Amino acid sequence: MERKPNTTVPTLASPSVMYAALVDGGHRLPAIPVDKLNKRLVRQVVIDPTFEKPGTIVVDTSTHYLYFVLEGRKALRYGVSLGKAGFEWTGSATIQFKKAWPVWTPPPEMINRKPELAKYADGMPPGPQSPLGARALYLFKNGKDTMYRLHGTPEWSSIGKNASSGCVRMLNQDVIDLHARVSGPTTVHVRHSMYLGANAGSAGSSKPTTEAIDSGVPEGAEEL
Repeated sequence: MERKPNTTVPTLASPSVMYAALVDGGHRLPAIPVDKLNKRLVRQVVIDPTFEKPGTIVVDTSTHYLYFVLEGRKALRYGVSLGKAGFEWTGSATIQFKKAWPVWTPPPEMINRKPELAKYADGMPPGPQSPLGARALYLFKNGKDTMYRLHGTPEWSSIGKNASSGCVRMLNQDVIDLHARVSGPTTVHVRHSMYLGANAGSAGSSKPTTEAIDSGVPEGAEEL
């Protein structure tokens, strides 16, 4: 039986409740200081600017927004952090796996650039300080792992900035929310702007231009 994403329009709690401290999977996540977070980056329901079908995810790199398309021309909008200059990427992919509290394994290319990461060559245990945070959504293209992820981050102050090595980073409380809504293979479009047209960055239009930050899908990940 095909699993359907949760695309009903939610009634959201206040930011202080959405971003409160919590214990998840045996790990304690601290509260996000919402008074220091730009209000535009707080999770909110907006009019859908993507013109995609419900259940689709669209990342607008020009605004640092991730949209999860809902029913009734609405979208759930999250603030994100994106790749540093030289590591940015656009294109389309499909989420084929997802994992709560994933193990992070830096790829050989990253270890070559940062030899201090060699100690994690066999994987960094999951936890609040992991670069993948509380959840990871694994992007595939033409059946192959792109090594790119939508994932959490402990660095809340990076949201809204270009501060990561190529992947789309979210507040841990937000990626937990998104992870719960994704069910079944999910299309992800990463675009420079919502105003470049529905096919901007579509599959096959360009190659990813960033380096991977993860070596593979960890054991125990849920296949969608």
